[in-house]
Amino acid sequence: MSKKWEIGAVVALGVLVVLILNWRSIFPTSPAAIGVQPIRERVLLDSGWRFMKYKNAADADDLIYDIRPSHIDYQDGKPADAEPTDAVSLESSTAVLKPWILPTANAFIADADKHHVRPAGSPGADFAFVQSGIDDSNWQPVTLPHDWAIQGPFFAGPDAEVGGGMGRLPSPGVAWYRNKFDIPVTDHNKAIYLDVDGAMSYAMVWLNGALVGGWPYGYTSFRLDLTPYVEYGKTNQLAIRLDNPPASSRWYPGGGLYRNVWLTKLSKFHVSHWGTQITTERVTEGTAELELKIGIANRSSQDGTVDLVTEIYEVGADDNAVGKPVAVLSEKGVSVPSANKVTLSQTAFIANAKLWGPLPTQTPHRYMALVNVSQGKTILDQQTTFFGIRTLEFNADMGLMVNGEHVYLQGVNQHHDLGALGAAFNVRAAQRQLQLLQEMGTNAIRMAHNPPATELLYLADKMGILVVDEIFDSWQRKKTPLDFHLIFDDWSEPDLRAMIRRDYNHPSVIMWSIGNEVGEQYTEEAGAAVGKRLHDIVKSEDPTRPTAASMNYAKAHMPFAAVMDTISLNYQGEGIRNAPAYKHLQGIRTPPNYPDFHKAYPDKLIFSSENAAAVSSRGEYMFPVAEGISAPIADGMGGNPESAQVSSYELYTAPFGSSADKVFLSMQLHPFVAGGFVWSGWDYLGEPTPYYSARSSYFGVIDLAGFKKDRFYLYQSHWRPDFPMAHILPHWNWPERIGLVTPVHVFTSGDSAELFLNGESLGLKHKTKYESRLRWDDVLYQPGVLEVVAYKKGVEWARDTVKTTGPGAAVQLSVDRNLIDANGKDLAFVTAKIVDAEGNFVANANDMLQFSVEGSGELLATDNGDPTNLTEFQSSQRAAFNGLALAIVRGNAHSAGEITVRVSAEGISSDSLTIETFR
Repeated sequence: MSKKWEIGAVVALGVLVVLILNWRSIFPTSPAAIGVQPIRERVLLDSGWRFMKYKNAADADDLIYDIRPSHIDYQDGKPADAEPTDAVSLESSTAVLKPWILPTANAFIADADKHHVRPAGSPGADFAFVQSGIDDSNWQPVTLPHDWAIQGPFFAGPDAEVGGGMGRLPSPGVAWYRNKFDIPVTDHNKAIYLDVDGAMSYAMVWLNGALVGGWPYGYTSFRLDLTPYVEYGKTNQLAIRLDNPPASSRWYPGGGLYRNVWLTKLSKFHVSHWGTQITTERVTEGTAELELKIGIANRSSQDGTVDLVTEIYEVGADDNAVGKPVAVLSEKGVSVPSANKVTLSQTAFIANAKLWGPLPTQTPHRYMALVNVSQGKTILDQQTTFFGIRTLEFNADMGLMVNGEHVYLQGVNQHHDLGALGAAFNVRAAQRQLQLLQEMGTNAIRMAHNPPATELLYLADKMGILVVDEIFDSWQRKKTPLDFHLIFDDWSEPDLRAMIRRDYNHPSVIMWSIGNEVGEQYTEEAGAAVGKRLHDIVKSEDPTRPTAASMNYAKAHMPFAAVMDTISLNYQGEGIRNAPAYKHLQGIRTPPNYPDFHKAYPDKLIFSSENAAAVSSRGEYMFPVAEGISAPIADGMGGNPESAQVSSYELYTAPFGSSADKVFLSMQLHPFVAGGFVWSGWDYLGEPTPYYSARSSYFGVIDLAGFKKDRFYLYQSHWRPDFPMAHILPHWNWPERIGLVTPVHVFTSGDSAELFLNGESLGLKHKTKYESRLRWDDVLYQPGVLEVVAYKKGVEWARDTVKTTGPGAAVQLSVDRNLIDANGKDLAFVTAKIVDAEGNFVANANDMLQFSVEGSGELLATDNGDPTNLTEFQSSQRAAFNGLALAIVRGNAHSAGEITVRVSAEGISSDSLTIETFR
């Protein structure tokens, strides 16, 4: 039995995305692109900022949002699946600014009786930092997006101010951002807004000395109405205070205005914030029926009447409208009361509709809706929305159906940081992450555990990637002393509604996840009631997509599991601590329970929202090697506590996890499961299980620098069965192991393979039905050449070779793209590889490298993927880690030309390459 959810998804705020993607020299479709002069004015406030962070939180000002409990006893490295605990009860003080900030949420609170009333007065108005007259020339000049913590330095040691859990970087603290902008007198009849895409965290905003409002949750995009505070014909002073608490996250949160900030000027009559919503009602014989809901706001002091015309176009690869409108809809004489808004419904029929669907089997076709608001012949507002047409069906027995085709979820979980760039969002860096994941065979991303930058969803839409959009890691019960539980009661509804309204129109988004491993799993009916409240909020905003809340504890018979539309399981499907190698461990223990949930909820789709949690360090191999298909990481068995590295035989996991092999087996045994999401796609800053002396995780299939671990090829062999590939591990430089057993494992999309050492066959092996790798566990090491020949149905399919190399003789450079935009945002990712005298990759080389950049660009950061490396990311000197290092290069803004990148190392040959930039 199945439930059908047919959704037309849309990328809201198309113009926003266009401006950000100027690195591609594209100006996506705007009114001007189709012959209409732009009415909206949307200014990217990326430059001109001044930044100041207090050295110590104790020295900070007292303009606090609210009081907080103590976090002195918090222990970094708490097990990821430890039970969350109850909140600490506190009484708020009248001196806090919370009463002035809460009214910002009113537009996202459905019950008007629960709206917050702003007290009189303007706290902080007499504080120097909000005044226009102060001299902030000694503050640091910064460009947005800006992550104040990524500059470091890293904190080292067991009693560090910030431990491994939050990435050992100085993300906690209180800071101010100041900027100025002019509002001409001619704008006196416009509505002026500040749109903040992301501010970490507890943002509070002043304009011209007046407290405007704010938003505590660092991952929510929000809008503030500046109109009452603007001084026309003058320079306006903007001041933003951020307060990022310690012990507030289980991973690296970053700090600062880490996503874009916009100044938006609109007519008093305009399409409301996130006010366009497009839904596919049905697709029949190629004709799609769309329902459009469009909110029209009236910010004037008088009632008014407007006309509405909506034009729908196909969208090309360049993001511009293609040809003539495929539909035109109009509404005349729409009455909009003063200081209010109305929502109109329109229906469109699109003949021969081109459907949006995920790659590689479908095509992500997109459309755009141009909404015109006018009075007589005067156009008051124009708003552009990209969207896609597609149908979804969530089938309890078959899984996910997209446009009638079964699509198995080959997904990964992704945190929001971009490695050496930190939390500051960059389109090209995010695109690179997604491209590598698609190369592996990924078709879906789960946003862990918070809404992403809207530009990331734009990329997913355009690249044909499915998305599970997630909002919270905790509810009322806490995981860390100062996490979201402190503000859950006040802000959970506004945050949830804001996410859905912002992201509703993205075709990539297939599901709303409202919680991850929350403590309310443990509190029976009380916890289920919290989940039901959030579920109902989702349904009131979007009845078309299903809800999910990931469960690592709640079982099929518990009330929590009954609340959501889907069954979203973390690790439980394949079993937690249930294999023989895990029996000695303490903690949650459960057998594989896909069958229990399927029996209890025969009408609900089941998927694995987190699986695996395997750990490894790229290029590190340790002996002996575990005999089974999955084993918990332990010192001396896959883990080295002295080096804090983890073996890359890809058999070792966090205590609650399972290897990829075990997950594949479980999925094959339960074909009704819709697929799942690996923890995790990329390594990320923070949560360095099992060695919290490190800076970044070991969970990724791809390391923090973007280099593929061996596990990449294991997933590729499984997820891309028609792609000829074979991959051998380990490397073959083991002078200390001559004559010793050195297991050789092969990942291949073939069905059999023969291994050769120095030309001598070590045997032909065939995969069994449930086998994911081929193992030669008794190989005695001899230097030379190790080669594998893979077969499929008896025909040669693919080959791979590893060799014993000489010492490093040269460093070679390569770049992902040698032509980038000279806009100050586009990036080139340069790989440095150590090779021997014959050009063979030296997989165990750790030479110290020196990078330099000349010409029309700059060296932005370096990395090597080593989770233990505490060298600042901005350093031009970086040791290779197992043969590889990365340099990230940015082109100068508005200065096209050549960038020369050079690398050198003592005792080996250097190299250089040239990158062109264009405008």
